[in-house]
Amino acid sequence: MFFAGAKLANFIRLTVALRVVFLKFVVMQRIILYNLFVFLPLTYALLLPGCKGKAPVDEGEVVEDVKDTLPPLGFWPDSLDLSEDVVRNGETFTGLMNRLGLSMSDALRVAQACDTVFDVRKMRAGNKVQAYCQFDTSGTGSSIGPSLKYVVYESNKIDRVIFRTTEPFEVWRWSKPVESTREYADVTIRTSLWNDMLAAGRSPQLIVPLSDIYAWSVDFFGLQPGDRFRVLYEQRTCDDEIIAVDTIYYAEFIRDGKLIPAIMFDQGDGGNLYWNEKGESLRKEFLKAPLKFTRISSGFSYNRKHPVTGRVRPHTAVDYAAPVGTPVMTIGDGTVISAGWTNSGGNTVKVRHNSVYTTSYMHLSRYGSGIRSGARVRQGDVIGYVGSTGMSTGPHLDFRVWKNGSPVNPLKLDSPPSEPIRPENMPALDSTFRHYRQLIDTLSVR
Repeated sequence: MFFAGAKLANFIRLTVALRVVFLKFVVMQRIILYNLFVFLPLTYALLLPGCKGKAPVDEGEVVEDVKDTLPPLGFWPDSLDLSEDVVRNGETFTGLMNRLGLSMSDALRVAQACDTVFDVRKMRAGNKVQAYCQFDTSGTGSSIGPSLKYVVYESNKIDRVIFRTTEPFEVWRWSKPVESTREYADVTIRTSLWNDMLAAGRSPQLIVPLSDIYAWSVDFFGLQPGDRFRVLYEQRTCDDEIIAVDTIYYAEFIRDGKLIPAIMFDQGDGGNLYWNEKGESLRKEFLKAPLKFTRISSGFSYNRKHPVTGRVRPHTAVDYAAPVGTPVMTIGDGTVISAGWTNSGGNTVKVRHNSVYTTSYMHLSRYGSGIRSGARVRQGDVIGYVGSTGMSTGPHLDFRVWKNGSPVNPLKLDSPPSEPIRPENMPALDSTFRHYRQLIDTLSVR
């Protein structure tokens, strides 16, 4: 009996010991698994560059915003059929949507969804639209026709308006990425500014702001071979296409060794921005010409045969030939003293600039916005558009100038400069000039 009891006691002790060992093994296994699957990944995530401080995420969780995963337009176009079209003349928004396959009731609901996002009345004829459709099928898989899902309207080269044409009806905007870069242009005139700008690998879009800056000091229709422009400017590009030339920081016009610099310097008074090295404004009292013309078709003369009547009589004006609709600008600040019809001049605007000078603009097709007797105008304001009204044989602007009541030749008008830069700003202007001169000389030798 003793041996039997001893054996039983030994068996019980052995069983307990084995159970303890097993429990220790299970605990150690769980600790090892925890380190492998929880602690080590967490430590790695905390130490990994770019993930510092982020907590571990369950594999099954959706942590990305769905909107962030969508393509730029806001939907997946690859799964849809694309057709391209344009807005037609006189076409309404609902009419366009209906033509693209949307019911009139749904088209109205899309228009209502636009609300403050987009004014459907501003949709322009000729602008591109893209229609994205999907072929709906019945339960058996048979095709029952296309269903319009999205319409993309191109407002311009950059901006798009996207219309979701199914429930829930939505409208949103998207713009292509635009890049701004600093550029340098060095153009020597050989044939024409346009051609020579292209030959220099620069956009002709630079010509417009350049001609605006030098409008009072350089005759762009009288450029000569050997004339040279050097320009520091900023431009915007989209899809490797130049969208606009935004700012000219510094420019030089060189003729026969004579330098005319244009230094951008803002005095903060809303006035002139460009000066020469002496602090003199490049803006003169009057523009050299009231429009961007094609050619001078008739000059100032006291003995000219009229092309309509055939009579010889004075022509105290300069006729600028230009296409119908070309904007006509006032050459200086002033007050409109008349805007109306005359038998010979057709639609005519007359501006009194001061007690000395008065100008008139004749044969206009129509008037500029707000142009009426008594209206104040600023230099460069559009007062009308080229036409052929009155006694005229073709589209042109008849431009006249009176000095103290007597007609003067507009081409020989001597315009004094505007106010110079304020004396306290001259040191800063000089420093800016020296900086740009050094920079542009460095760039020119590269």
